[in-house]
Amino acid sequence: MQLRNWQQHFIDEFPSIIKQHQRFIVKAPTGAGKTVLASELVERFYKGKKIIVLCHRLVLLEQLEKALSEKHVVRKLAVSDTGPAFEDYDILLSTSMRAKDVLADAIPKADLIIVDEAHRVSPNGSGYKRIIDNFKEHGKETAQFIGLTASPERRTGDQRDQLNLAFDAIIDCANIEDLIEEGVLVQPIYRPHFVHDLNLDNIDITSGDFPVAKLAPAIIKSSMIDYAIWSYSEERLKLSTKPVSAWFCADISVAEATLRSIRQCGIEAAIVTAKTPIKERMKLLARHESGEIEAMVSVGVLAEGWDNPHCNIIVHLRPTLSKVLWGQSVGRGLRSAPGKDKCIVIDVSSNWSTFGPVEKLEWSLWSHRRSYMQFMNRFNWIGQQQDGENGSDVYLLCKNELPNRTRCSHIYKKNAFENDTCPVCGTYAAIDIYKEQKLDNTLNENGLHRLFFDRVPKVFDEMDLSVWKSLGSTAWKTATENEQVFLAFCLAFVEVSGDPTKSESDYWDAALAAEARMRGYLVENKFRVAKQKDFDLSLIADGLLAGRKIRTLQAHYGISLCGTVFQTNTRDESERKYQKALKISERLSMMGCSSQDNLPYFNAADHLAQ
Repeated sequence: MQLRNWQQHFIDEFPSIIKQHQRFIVKAPTGAGKTVLASELVERFYKGKKIIVLCHRLVLLEQLEKALSEKHVVRKLAVSDTGPAFEDYDILLSTSMRAKDVLADAIPKADLIIVDEAHRVSPNGSGYKRIIDNFKEHGKETAQFIGLTASPERRTGDQRDQLNLAFDAIIDCANIEDLIEEGVLVQPIYRPHFVHDLNLDNIDITSGDFPVAKLAPAIIKSSMIDYAIWSYSEERLKLSTKPVSAWFCADISVAEATLRSIRQCGIEAAIVTAKTPIKERMKLLARHESGEIEAMVSVGVLAEGWDNPHCNIIVHLRPTLSKVLWGQSVGRGLRSAPGKDKCIVIDVSSNWSTFGPVEKLEWSLWSHRRSYMQFMNRFNWIGQQQDGENGSDVYLLCKNELPNRTRCSHIYKKNAFENDTCPVCGTYAAIDIYKEQKLDNTLNENGLHRLFFDRVPKVFDEMDLSVWKSLGSTAWKTATENEQVFLAFCLAFVEVSGDPTKSESDYWDAALAAEARMRGYLVENKFRVAKQKDFDLSLIADGLLAGRKIRTLQAHYGISLCGTVFQTNTRDESERKYQKALKISERLSMMGCSSQDNLPYFNAADHLAQ
C-alpha cells in the first residue's frame, strides 16, 4: 500500500516514539487516513500479536471491521460474549461498554490498544476509566495505548476528566493546510451569515453548551433555515461537479423543518439520526454517496466516523460552544475526490465567527470550568483578528436589505473585494463588526503582550527592590479578588519553566507543575483565591499601569517578581514563561484556590499536613 507522506513519516518514527511514550494520541485531520495508519501499524509492528480496537459507536465498529479484516483475523465483540479473550483471533473490536468481562480479560493480554475518536475518552467515565485503570495496573510494560483523533480536546471543566490523564503525549502528525497542499484534502470556502433574529442571549449554558431543548425552538422561530436554503440554492449552482451536501442540525424538529424546506426546492433529501436503524442508515448513506440523495440532513451522527469524499457542501445549522463539534463536522467535507477542488461551508450558526476556520483551530489537553464562556461572544474569533501582530484583519457584516426584506448578513474580510462590496449580494452596505459589536471593550492578548514586555523593565529599573520584595505576604493577605488575578499572573510568570516544550503534553506538564507549586504556596500560607466569573486581561494591564483596580502595593510587588525574571532569563525564555503564565493565571482565577482543593495534580491536604 502506498502511504501518504505523513503516514510514512509516522511509521518511520514509530520505534523511537514508543521508546519515549506508552500512552499517546495520534493527531491528524479528518480524512487524513488514520484508519489506514492503524492497519499499517498492526501489519508492520504487531503482526500476530494481540490487539484491542475501541470506539464509541456501532457504525464505527462496522467500518473498522471492514478495514482491518482484509489482512487480519478480527472479532467484533458482542454484548453477550463471555469467556477468554483472543481465542482464534488476534484483533478484538469493541465499544467500551460491551462484554465487560471479556474486555477486562483482554487488556492484560494486549500488545496494543487503539482508541478511535480519542477525544471521546473520559478518564472519569464509567466505560473508559475502567479500561484505563486496568491498563495502568495490569497492562504489559511493552504494550501501547494509542488514541486517534483530529481534535484532542474535551469540552469539560472536570479536572478528573481531562485527556492528559489518559494520554501522556500528543504526536501531531499532520495539519489541514499541509494536506490541502498535498491534495489529500480540499480547500474549505466559507460562506458565513449572521442571523440577526436568532436570540441565544437568554439560554442557560451552565451545562457547557446550548441545551437542545431551548436551542431548537429558537432556531425554528428565527430565519436561520431560510438563510441556509438561500445560500445553498446559490452555492450548489456554482459547483463544477454535482452538489452533494451534509446538513448538521440541533435536533429532529430542526432537521424535519430543514428537510421540508429543501424538498420544496425540488432537491432530493433524507434524514439520518442516532435513532435511525443501522441498516437503514447505511442504505441512506450509500444513496447519498452515489449522488442519488443530494442533501443528507443529520442530527448527531455524521460529525464522526462518516466518510463521503464526494460531499462538497457542508451546511451548519447547529450553534455550539464546542470547538470539537465545529471542527469535526466541517472536516467531513474536506476529503478529496475526482473533480472536487473545494468544499463550500455555509455557516448560519455563527460558529465560523466564534471559533474561526477549522484549519486554524488550536487544541488544548486541559480546560478549566467555564472555559466555554469566551464562545458566548459569537464574534470571538473575529475580535481576536482585529489586533493581530502582523496588522489588523477587519471583518465586515453586510446589512443590505434583500428583496424578501431580510438582511444579507454575509460576513467578509475588508479589502478582499473591489470597493469592499459584499461578494454575495454585490452591494456596499456593511459595518465594521469590531466597532459595531464593541469587541475592543476589553484588552486582548496581543495588546497585553506589548504592554507587559515594554512596561515591566521600565518600572523595574526604577524600583527599590529592598522595599518591595519583602512584601509578598502582605500583598496576598490584603489583596482584593481583582488583585488576586494580577498576583496570580505574576507568581505564575516566576514559577513556570521557560524551557521549550516538544509537545502539547510537555507544555501542560510544565504548566500544571507550576500551578501545583503556586497552590502549595497559597495553601501553606492560608491565602485563598476566589473563583472568578470571567478572566479579565485588563486587570493585569491595570496592575502594570498602576491603574484604578490594582493598588500600589500589589502592583509593585508583582512587577518586582516579573522584573527579576527578566534579569535572569533570555527574551525567548521570558516569552515562553509569559504564554504559560497567562494559561495558569486564567485557570487559577476560574477555578479558585482553597484548602479544600483535591485535583489530579494537587491535593491541598498534603500541604496542610506539613
